[in-house]
Amino acid sequence: MAERVSALAGNYPRGHHGLDGQAGVILCDIPNLVLQQVSAWPETFARVGTEAAQAVGLVLAPGPGRASNGSAGALLRVEPLKWWLYGTMLADLKAQDGCLLDLSHARTHVRVSGSDAATCLNRHLPVDLRDGTCPVGSVVSTALHHVAVALWRSEHGFELFLPRGFAMTCWEVLFETAEQFGVEVV
Repeated sequence: MAERVSALAGNYPRGHHGLDGQAGVILCDIPNLVLQQVSAWPETFARVGTEAAQAVGLVLAPGPGRASNGSAGALLRVEPLKWWLYGTMLADLKAQDGCLLDLSHARTHVRVSGSDAATCLNRHLPVDLRDGTCPVGSVVSTALHHVAVALWRSEHGFELFLPRGFAMTCWEVLFETAEQFGVEVV
């Protein structure tokens, strides 16, 4: 298997930046992304959903706009007939049931966390990120600085999946915005 290198690797300054004191935003480039898209046909939706759920150690696939963590990874429902497997992959899927697409090299995974993470992100995302509207386990397709991105609110923070070709630009926008809150780059 080819080594996965983030589009951001080596292109950002680690440490504390911006506002002095405690960092309100923590930015992290998550390395070694393993992300696979699983698509089903309408008539095979339930069967493929169960197969994808079992791949991450779940009994049932999550509903629309939701994600669930299993023992081997997470399953995100990103579209009506599509899931993303995070952290693991299905080895095979019959063509009559659906199709698989490895997105690992096509996306860059950035985690935004900290006490001011939602406020920082809402400077750019047209999504209500408050706890009551976007609780842990939510999945949203949105845009960051005119770039289509997927956002998953995990127990660790806001997980952004950025297109590889736009990752550096999106990172720069996030970093510059986060500086006003104090940002720690880890």
